[in-house]
Amino acid sequence: MDFRTPHALGERINDKFQQLIHGAGYDHCYVLNKLEVGSLDLAATCKDPESGRTMEVYTTETGVQLYTGNWLGGFEGAHGATFPARSAFCFEAQCFPDTPNKAHFPSATLLPGDEYQQITIYKFGVEE
Repeated sequence: MDFRTPHALGERINDKFQQLIHGAGYDHCYVLNKLEVGSLDLAATCKDPESGRTMEVYTTETGVQLYTGNWLGGFEGAHGATFPARSAFCFEAQCFPDTPNKAHFPSATLLPGDEYQQITIYKFGVEE
C-alpha cells in the first residue's frame, strides 16, 4: 500500500495484504509527513496516463483517506451511467480515524465552543 513512488491504483489492489482484503481494496488513512502542524502541504497526486488529466490534493490535515469505491454496487447515476465496484476513487483529508481509542494519535476531540477549521484544495490540470 506504499505510494511514495507512483503506481497505478489497480496495480496491487488485489494483493494478499490483510488491509486490502478486509476493505476489498484501498480504504486506508495515510499519515502525512508534515513539517509543521496546520501547514498547507501536498498530500496526493494522481494522473490519468491516457488523457493526461491530473489532480493534486493539498491539505492542512494530518491524514488523507484513500478510498477506491470498493463497495459501489453498480447503482445508476445521471444519464444512465453505472458505477460498479472500484469505478472511482477519492482522497478525503481528515484527522486520524479512531483517535479516541489510540492515545498515540493526535486528538480530534472538539469540545463545545471549540472551532474546527481546515483547508483542502483539489487542483486539476492536464499534462501534455
